[in-house]
Amino acid sequence: MTVSFKNGKTSRRNFLTGAAAAGAGTVAATVAKAAGDPLITEKQVWAQATGDGVDATPYGLPIEFESDVVRRNVEWLTADTISSINFTPIHALDGTITPQGCAFERHHSGAIEMKKEDYRLMINGLVDTPLVFTYEDLERFPRENHVYFCECAANTGMEWAGAQLNGAQFTHGMIHNMEYTGVPLRTLLNEAGIQTAGKWVYVEGADASSNGRSIPLEKALDDVLVAFKANGEALRKEHGYPVRLVVPGWEGNMWVKWLRRIEITDQAIESREETSKYTDTLEDGTSRKWTWVMDAKSVVTSPSPQSPIKHGKGPLVITGLAWSGRGAITRVDVSIDGGKNWQEARLAAPGTKGAMSRFYLDINWDGQEMLLQSRAHDDTGYVQPTKTQLRDVRGLNSIYHNNCIQTWWVRPNGEAENVEIS
Repeated sequence: MTVSFKNGKTSRRNFLTGAAAAGAGTVAATVAKAAGDPLITEKQVWAQATGDGVDATPYGLPIEFESDVVRRNVEWLTADTISSINFTPIHALDGTITPQGCAFERHHSGAIEMKKEDYRLMINGLVDTPLVFTYEDLERFPRENHVYFCECAANTGMEWAGAQLNGAQFTHGMIHNMEYTGVPLRTLLNEAGIQTAGKWVYVEGADASSNGRSIPLEKALDDVLVAFKANGEALRKEHGYPVRLVVPGWEGNMWVKWLRRIEITDQAIESREETSKYTDTLEDGTSRKWTWVMDAKSVVTSPSPQSPIKHGKGPLVITGLAWSGRGAITRVDVSIDGGKNWQEARLAAPGTKGAMSRFYLDINWDGQEMLLQSRAHDDTGYVQPTKTQLRDVRGLNSIYHNNCIQTWWVRPNGEAENVEIS
């Protein structure tokens, strides 16, 4: 479809300034009506009786009014949910930390159940002393806490051929950002003693697929974490309980769940799936492999197709997420006219390497249509590319590592749609 934009001025005003500028606009009118609002003037049912006691929900759950904030699957993506993926509802979240119950899942042979008491982790291969750790053994080592994003290499993959899926949850929801607690992998490898011939580590999970992956020893000794907690609590079953690997900044298929074995090798051991699937096929038919690092990327989460503007003209908070596997996010630009003009957004906090950053742009929306985009910068100097720039290099054959600038067409009625512009 052809999308046009009627250019209009915007300004960086805070909420109160925007309301004042609107005069008798939406915000002021809403406040003026509050004096006669029965929700203010009359005693409500929730104030006329006692509520639930502290034992009503021993493990707290979201209130029923937020029941729409859930992971969602796209049924036609895969033949069976056992080897499939669902998507984080990023359009409905704020801040940067993803609740475990909302964090996307990717399984190769389904999520398995294993008790802590049955857990074992073997380290073998080119080591001085092969070792086997129990869960309790891991808890005895000095632990660390780090916030990292985990992104599937296929995130945004359907968008290579054009605008496909209508919602930030579906275009960019193969990602989560959590605080992981665990033991640095280098601590365990040094306990076993790495022989000089060792160059790689081969890791595999305890599930039926094993999902074996090879990681260069340099990365393994850097920031890889053997994690047993996320966001302060035990890992969820679908995220690898009781122990998973965390490989900061690298594609999610390297983050092996239900981690059971780590072998030091002198060369990479490639699984059949890794060779056949996780490569980037270029326009000329050749393929790039070992493209593990996730480049800088961002997306506006609101307004977006699943999070339309409901209040009409006036103060509007444009918000979204940015991340980079190579460095920390230093800046995010936002455009409301399809990339013709850019405004620097406000970062909620300074960026950190391998973690998501939240950005905000506060405007006074005049009700005209917008072509919303965001563009991330990281501290390596990398700038998020357009889809055209990516296609000029990569073509259309790959479905992996699509970190292009996303466009939402916001109509005057506040509804939004996934579109592609040249």
